[in-house]
Amino acid sequence: MKACDLQVNGYAGADFCSVDLTADALHTACEALEEDGVETILATVITDTMDALCTKVSNLVRLREQDPLATRLINGFHIEGPFLNPETGWIGAHPADAVIPATPDNAQRLLDAGEGLVRLVTLAPECDAGMATTKTLHEQGVIVSAGHANPSMDQLKAGIDHGLSMFTHLGNGCPLTLLRHDNIINRVLHLSDQLWIGFIPDGAHVDFFALNHYLTLAGMERAFVVTDAIAAAKMGPGRHQLSGMEVEVDQEGVARRPGSPYLAGSTLTMPKARENLAQALGRDSSEINKLTAINPRKALGLLS
Repeated sequence: MKACDLQVNGYAGADFCSVDLTADALHTACEALEEDGVETILATVITDTMDALCTKVSNLVRLREQDPLATRLINGFHIEGPFLNPETGWIGAHPADAVIPATPDNAQRLLDAGEGLVRLVTLAPECDAGMATTKTLHEQGVIVSAGHANPSMDQLKAGIDHGLSMFTHLGNGCPLTLLRHDNIINRVLHLSDQLWIGFIPDGAHVDFFALNHYLTLAGMERAFVVTDAIAAAKMGPGRHQLSGMEVEVDQEGVARRPGSPYLAGSTLTMPKARENLAQALGRDSSEINKLTAINPRKALGLLS
């Protein structure tokens, strides 16, 4: 089965998070994704001001509906932010000055801009008072995922009670050092029977030995992988853009904000993800198919 990627910020030079995204750039990105064995994606936009986010999402709606390939490939949108934890480490490469607490009204603004195409929203449960936004999104059929977040165990459980069903790229969107035992990775793995859990299998976001351990603990039935690809994917080392921010890609393909230790998306492709899962993690073809194709579709509701 061809891949399903729930987190694609851009590809082959096209930045889905840019207000200047063009129809030609989107089409080129979709062609490259299809050539790489990807059948469906969620085009992802990251934290910005509410006005800018709504403009970007509206632009994606318009560009998608103009292009039959984009319409077929882009199942909908993943909005990652702005309702994240703004503290250093948790916020990662997202612009902290654009982060705001989650509210149902602002969530509704994003849904309205998406015209029914917002499928997934990543937020920080600890920044969602009373889990009101989680509940609102869930009641409208939107998948709610925790990410760039540090909820306590009680807050995670409360989120789940109100409709939280996923965790975004576990092992990332957190500080470089964590408490030994009571940390976000252990909390999420403890609740893995109630959450879909995403991972980025590029060896930079999570060391392969640790990723293998996490996958074993999470189980093959509810784990999935994403590329978290940005415009730099397939473009090689150098300076690139992510949502108007400069990103530097090194010789190993690792993307960071210049001068920052924190990662800024990925240049991973699905063929490379499959290769890493097979060669670096020793996973068999059945497991790889679950992680890259079956489970993402199940999480999205495309498979039962």
